[in-house]
Amino acid sequence: MTNQQNASSAGAVTKARVAVVGGGSIGVAFAVVFAQAGTQVSIFEPAEQRRNAIPREIRERGELLQKHGLFDGDIAALVELVTTTGRLEETAAGAALVQECIPEKLEMKRSLFSELAQLISEDCVVCSSTSFIPTSKSAAGTGIEEQTLVAHPGNPPYAIPVIELVPNPATSPAVVERARALYDQAGLSPVVLHKEIEGFLFNRLQGAVLREAYALVREGVADVDDIDKVVRDGLGRRWAFMGPFETVDLNTRGGIAAHAERMGPSYQRMEHDIGDRTPWTEDLVAEVVRQRGELLSPSDWEQRVLWRDEQLLKQKSLNKPLGK
Repeated sequence: MTNQQNASSAGAVTKARVAVVGGGSIGVAFAVVFAQAGTQVSIFEPAEQRRNAIPREIRERGELLQKHGLFDGDIAALVELVTTTGRLEETAAGAALVQECIPEKLEMKRSLFSELAQLISEDCVVCSSTSFIPTSKSAAGTGIEEQTLVAHPGNPPYAIPVIELVPNPATSPAVVERARALYDQAGLSPVVLHKEIEGFLFNRLQGAVLREAYALVREGVADVDDIDKVVRDGLGRRWAFMGPFETVDLNTRGGIAAHAERMGPSYQRMEHDIGDRTPWTEDLVAEVVRQRGELLSPSDWEQRVLWRDEQLLKQKSLNKPLGK
C-alpha cells in the first residue's frame, strides 16, 4: 500500500486542507509530503518568481519519489494538489493545519502568527518548522498560543520521516494530538517532547557531534574528510537503523548498565579532554570551510544536495514497512 492509499483509507488527512506559509525548500518539501498523502495543499509565497518555480519543483520531487518506489500515484495529480498564492488569507482559509516555513527571525514569526490569529479557525493547528525558536517566544501575545507548537522536521521531510512536536506551556493537549494524527497519517514519524528546550532533540544531538568534530579539527587530531568518513562509514551505519542507547545496549554483554560501568569513566575523561564547549571561532570555521572547499566546489553544491536526497530516498525505500 502506498502512502497515498494509506492516507486515503485513514480519511482524516485527505479531508483536511493544509496551508504552508513560505515556499522555500522546506515549504515545498512539506507540500510534497502532504500531497503524496492525497491532501490539498495551499502554499503562501509572496515572491512571484518563487511561486512560479514551485509546480516544477513539486513535479521533480514526485518523480524522485517515484524513481525509488515511494510513490506510485499520478505525478500530474500530485502537482494539482498543490496550489500557490501571494495572499495569506487565501492560504489560511479553511486550513486544518498551518505549516509555518519562514526564515528563523523571531519578530517575523510573531508578526505572522498575529496575522494568522485573525484568519484561522479555533480548530486549526499552527506548527512552526523552526530549528531553534520555541513557540513560547514566537507565539507569545499573538492570541493563538494554545493552537501553536513547533513541528521541526528532518531535511527534507519527504526523505527523513521524523518530526519533532514541541508544545509550549500554553499549547492545548488536544492540539498536540491533532498535530500528531495529521503528521502520522501523512507518513511522518512524530515525536512529542515533554517540554521546550532550545534545539529540541534533533539539533541538540547533532550539535553534540558537531562540537566534538570542530574540537578534533581545532586540536589537529584529524582532517574534516576523515571525521566525516568515520561517521559515514562507521557510526552512521549503525545510526541508520539504531539510536545511541540501543547501539550501546547491544554493544556490551549485560546491556546499558554494563556499558556505563565499563565505558563510563572513559567517556567522562573525554568530556574534559578536547571535547569541550569552546566556541566555533572564525579561524576554526574558516579552516573547516577551506577543507570542505577542497572536497566540494560551491558551484557543485546544488548537485550534491540532489545526490544527498537520492541517498536518503534509497535508504527510505529499503526500510519501507512490509505491506506498504
